[in-house]
Amino acid sequence: MSCCAPGTEGAVEAQRVALPSSEELMLASRPVGDGLRQSDLSVPGVYCGTCITTVEGALNALPAVERARVNLSTRRVSVVWKEEVAGRRTDPQEIAAAIRATGYDTHLFSLAAEGDDRLRNQLIRAVAVSGFAATNIMLLSVSVWSGAEAATRDLFHWISALIAGPTLIYAGRFFYQSAWNALRHGRTNMDVPIALAITLSYVVSLWETLHSAEHAWFDATVSLLFFLLIGRTLDHVMRDRARSAITGLARLSPRGAMVIRPDGSRDYRPVEEIAVGEHLSIAAGERIPVDCRVLSGASDIDRSIVNGESDPFAAGPGTRLEAGAMNLTGSLTVEAVATARNSFLSEVIGLMEAAEGGRARYRRIADRAAQIYSPAVHLLALASFLGWGFYDGDWKHAMLVAIAVLIITCPCALGLAVPVVQVVAAGRLFAGGVMVKDGSAMERLAEIDTAVFDKTGTLTLGKPRLVDRERLNRTHLALAAALAAHSRHPLSMALAGAWPGPMPLVESVTEVAGGGLQAETPQGLYRLGNRAFAGGSAAAGEEHGLSEVVLSRNGKVLETFRFEDALRTGAGEAVATLKRAHIAMAILSGDRAPAVARIAGLLGIPRWRAALSPREKTEAVAERAAAGHRVLMVGDGINDAPALAAAHVSIAPATAADVGRQAADFVFLHESLEAVPFAHETACRAGRLIRQNFALAIGYNVIAVPIAILGHATPLIAAIAMSTSSIIVVVNSLRLRGQIPAFAVRAADEARPLASLVRAA
Repeated sequence: MSCCAPGTEGAVEAQRVALPSSEELMLASRPVGDGLRQSDLSVPGVYCGTCITTVEGALNALPAVERARVNLSTRRVSVVWKEEVAGRRTDPQEIAAAIRATGYDTHLFSLAAEGDDRLRNQLIRAVAVSGFAATNIMLLSVSVWSGAEAATRDLFHWISALIAGPTLIYAGRFFYQSAWNALRHGRTNMDVPIALAITLSYVVSLWETLHSAEHAWFDATVSLLFFLLIGRTLDHVMRDRARSAITGLARLSPRGAMVIRPDGSRDYRPVEEIAVGEHLSIAAGERIPVDCRVLSGASDIDRSIVNGESDPFAAGPGTRLEAGAMNLTGSLTVEAVATARNSFLSEVIGLMEAAEGGRARYRRIADRAAQIYSPAVHLLALASFLGWGFYDGDWKHAMLVAIAVLIITCPCALGLAVPVVQVVAAGRLFAGGVMVKDGSAMERLAEIDTAVFDKTGTLTLGKPRLVDRERLNRTHLALAAALAAHSRHPLSMALAGAWPGPMPLVESVTEVAGGGLQAETPQGLYRLGNRAFAGGSAAAGEEHGLSEVVLSRNGKVLETFRFEDALRTGAGEAVATLKRAHIAMAILSGDRAPAVARIAGLLGIPRWRAALSPREKTEAVAERAAAGHRVLMVGDGINDAPALAAAHVSIAPATAADVGRQAADFVFLHESLEAVPFAHETACRAGRLIRQNFALAIGYNVIAVPIAILGHATPLIAAIAMSTSSIIVVVNSLRLRGQIPAFAVRAADEARPLASLVRAA
């Protein structure tokens, strides 16, 4: 797969973006202590390890720069710089100018990514155009190879030239732009020999056509371009998908909030302009804009972004709330205790960006190898050209040999070795109900030695179910169900659904935020909710690890309803399969310790931790990684997103929060957790095939390159050899296809009656 130099983005934007002003850069930066500030800049032209090395090297060479880090997924560079150097105040525009001097456009960081969609669409169109052109030229070439007359042969060559010329200009512009920008800034990359090969092949073919020669190589030229564009498109799509998680997480922050002024008037203000100490009005149904403290009001808060648990949290005066949490039931007046930039949601985004930045090292290894490949190909082609030219004096033959070397050494098989296996493996995974979002994820999944699971929504379904119904008084159960029917709380909905018959009529039911439901009747005051609200000790009954709701009359407990979170289908089988693969397991959860201990005991997972924040989950994953373990994180909540991004590889169920799905490398669609070991087994097989493909591609070059250098391969034979090596790699990759796993078959069988009903309707 070819490495990309600065300038590919130029195919999207015709004009370079103006540098931000010093004032804009200073306002956008933030102090980090000890006389240092941090600036985040977008560098949309960054696509490879060479790009990272170039940008970081240019920035680190500046006296004012303390450190610089490029994130390949977000195409963002974070620069920590000194406010003063040798008594001179630093102008932040010098930092942006240093990036621009390397050939990369830069502007203030933004989460918008419209240009990436345009570039992806342009690449897909280029693949379609080059594929159409290659097919038609091949059809014409068949007639020529079959012994067409000279006039017919010349006509077909001219038609091929007319097809190939515009195709090279339109579809090959990505390689030309990349190669030109690399050479213009004194560097080289893999696109330089590619641009030379397709250009020289076309020029020589055109020369042969002008002189009515027997052979032309337009088919080889366009076919080569077609294969390379497939690799470029796969690479672009897979790398850019990682950015969607951060964009989706940022959408959880509201655009603004209602600020209450000291005189009592109200003003709607963008969230970036909210200062610490200002009072805000948060209505029911709104998200918390910044970290704050409740001044007045009471409400239930959905804090799943913090702890991943579906149970609402009761908030009242003095309660601390995090940005991104959802206000469910009541209006609140709060005081901002942090700016938007320093709030919880921004911290989670920062954790994800830092974790994703660490993945770049895998890409850098491949790109550094590409840096060696490019000059080696140039040297071989030049040596072949000069050697044959001086040997027999036929410079035309020498040129054909050089072109053959450039074509036959094209890294098409090497470039397809990984993405073709990824595509086949992704097809097998999809047949089993697993979607892979990042091509490199399968390689990382095959390397794991530790699996870490979230509890609620992952090992369990996150749907409470009433237990011990037989021991309950039916009258009490019917009355509790009638009260619970007036609430949307998850436990109330489960309780209401547990009563199969008609419910008694209960009027004047009111819901108390953070407490439960109450109704005044002739028999007395009935309450349904937690123990502190309904009656009894608030701590009683928690040792069993089950959620509970208490029904009381006039403060006397009538009945206790307990709920369990059912295990996800296939959880036991998945854990057993991973154990047989010698993978260690642990649970990291934001839930209460008794509930986590209960699930860990049921599944036989010895290591678990409870009541963890997103940062603590991320730190726990990082600790295991620091100890030399390669960690698989399986989670579903917004609070799991940083840990999913920090892990060596990650998987989330389709029922996960949007951000959790976006942050994960894999998403499984069926309910069964058996998808996790199935994905691991597929990844291990894919890894073996990738290594085999590399061996085949390298073996091809060892055999084919000497043949081309010795002059025994024309450009056409070189193109056929290059294509054959690609076909061998593809055929080997297809061996990965296999039977659909049993759990996916069961899921399909269960869904079939429902699909029939839908069609009938």
